[in-house]
Amino acid sequence: MKLSQTIRFCTSADGTRIAVASCGTGPVILRAAHWLSHVDYDLESPVWRPWLEALSARNRFVRYDPRGCGLSERHVADLSVGAWHADLEAVAATVEEPRFVLLGLSQGGALAIVHALRHPDRVSHLILLNAYAQGGRTRARTAEQRLEADTLVNFVRIGWGRDNPAFCRFFTNLFIPDGTPEQHRWWGNLERETATAEVAAELLWQMQGLDVLDMASALRVPTLIAHCRGDMRVPFDEGCRLAATIPGARFVPLDSKNHVLLPSEPAWTVFQAALDDFLGQDGPMRQRVVGAGLTPAETAVLDLIAEGLDNRTIAERLGKHEKTVRNQLSAIFDKLGVHSRAEAIVKTLSR
Repeated sequence: MKLSQTIRFCTSADGTRIAVASCGTGPVILRAAHWLSHVDYDLESPVWRPWLEALSARNRFVRYDPRGCGLSERHVADLSVGAWHADLEAVAATVEEPRFVLLGLSQGGALAIVHALRHPDRVSHLILLNAYAQGGRTRARTAEQRLEADTLVNFVRIGWGRDNPAFCRFFTNLFIPDGTPEQHRWWGNLERETATAEVAAELLWQMQGLDVLDMASALRVPTLIAHCRGDMRVPFDEGCRLAATIPGARFVPLDSKNHVLLPSEPAWTVFQAALDDFLGQDGPMRQRVVGAGLTPAETAVLDLIAEGLDNRTIAERLGKHEKTVRNQLSAIFDKLGVHSRAEAIVKTLSR
């Protein structure tokens, strides 16, 4: 698939230059900034490129580099949380459409929560993936937890971007422990490309002090929250806490250890199906079955049925037991009012 993007720049409230990239056409999905970002370098990334392809397939996907990183202004004195919010305000102002979907990954979740609360007239939907409302230092309750947070910042300060494989493996395994050697290599290179050690450490320290939990309880925006059970970067419980705090939020647990989902893992399919359902958009292999009431897990099974896969292969692809797939298949047939796989495919594609 040929993927192209447009890169422009906008100016934050304090005059800082922010790089903004967009690809695809359609309703806008705006991604709040997260720690590791380089809008130009990401285009060829074996980690981020699949995200660009998926989110721009039926939408205009807009993202930007945080201050101090990527193509945004590198030498910046103010790296505070307040400055991050101002940067998101500046980027959102470049979106001409009256409303957009706001996506928050990891630290971007806290930024997205605040922006959605301040601008309910513009944010139509909120999506939070492996996000948190309270940073590591804020949620620390013991001396050991506070030491862990401080140690990680210092580890970044002395090890960021080094060729030392021990440092590289440590950082990579926090984000994509199940990645391929190529993905691990690229992630290590991203550290050198996106920011200096001092900037990376300061941004992390600021992230650890985030606290938007009380604000999250005031949200009235349709919200989808997905979190990986084995996330090595942000504990699964943080996603549960967000889902319990935001009124009416949908919660989708994902069977993965990766902080950044990879297209080769079953959780990728489950999340993409949940996202399609939440936004009311067509999935990749079928038109959306309106009113059928399929769960995200059932929708993922339906997509693979449309590919012609048998139960055993579907179970392997989604990391399930074959009996579970059979049970979900029966539920799908009941909800669609059909009796066979062929009828399910025909009914799905004819909608």
